[in-house]
Amino acid sequence: MITIAGAGLAGLATAYELLQRGVPVTVYETSEAIGASSVSRFAGGMLAPYCEGESAEAEVVALGADAGDWWAEVTPVTSRGTLVVVPARDRVELNRFSRLTDEHSWVDEAQLAALEPALGGRFRQGLFYGKEKHLDPRRALRDLAQKVQELGGRIQLACPAPERVDLITTGPAAKLKGLRPVRGEMAILSAPDVEITRTIRLLHPRIPIYLVPRGQGLYMLGGTMVESSSDRPASLRALCELFNAAYTLHPGFAEAAVIEIGAGLRPAFADNLPRLLRENGALHLNGLYRHGFLLAPAMAKRAATLLIKEIGDENHRERRTA
Repeated sequence: MITIAGAGLAGLATAYELLQRGVPVTVYETSEAIGASSVSRFAGGMLAPYCEGESAEAEVVALGADAGDWWAEVTPVTSRGTLVVVPARDRVELNRFSRLTDEHSWVDEAQLAALEPALGGRFRQGLFYGKEKHLDPRRALRDLAQKVQELGGRIQLACPAPERVDLITTGPAAKLKGLRPVRGEMAILSAPDVEITRTIRLLHPRIPIYLVPRGQGLYMLGGTMVESSSDRPASLRALCELFNAAYTLHPGFAEAAVIEIGAGLRPAFADNLPRLLRENGALHLNGLYRHGFLLAPAMAKRAATLLIKEIGDENHRERRTA
């Protein structure tokens, strides 16, 4: 039996990997409902490894390459790619983004309008990443928990983990050396008169914005991370930038209803890459930064492989000393 502290993204993904390999698992979660306190509830849910290559290490692109296929076995995944656009005055940003990323094609105004008619006539050029995907993060986390339970895993809600567990996936609460919180802010808008079907990234030198459709006229609007440990609600400045960006994409967002505003602290190490660390007798999976849904599958596979190997080594030692 493997025990895991934390039924967030990393904990559930690792439990799912272990159960698929025939290893029984119990997951302990202090919250009373799946996702209630997980920072992933504020995520965009973008499975966009190639776009992330603009600012992330090459390892992020490699680790995230198969995330879409992994998640498609768990929850609905939308496979319509990512469209990157920029106001005409910031064309240099689009050129820079193109140089730093792979697996894209340039689209002109007519091609852009064919991909997203709602954006027709608003942007002269763009970059299209046809292999990228997105999902609904809150549904994905619930669906992942259901998969864990269907495979026989136990999820103990409103239950602190025992003093000793095999894997700890509690994010900033783990207090690991070198781990820092990185703040992200978001809003969910209802704009039924605007029809956009794929993730849109609007480049800006100061705060690039992304818009992710959730279906039924709902959109998640988010910005890049900022270095801050504050857990206060979203700031007025950040919200103004988000809403101005939405209006730049399409004036119909001016009439959108603001359904939710949120801010979350994502755990990250200095290089913004995730870690598998052993400390005080337990394995830690942490530091997913803003790449949670993209990197959780690959990191969960690594964690499961390591935990199973350790179980085998322990069993071997017991047989030798029996």
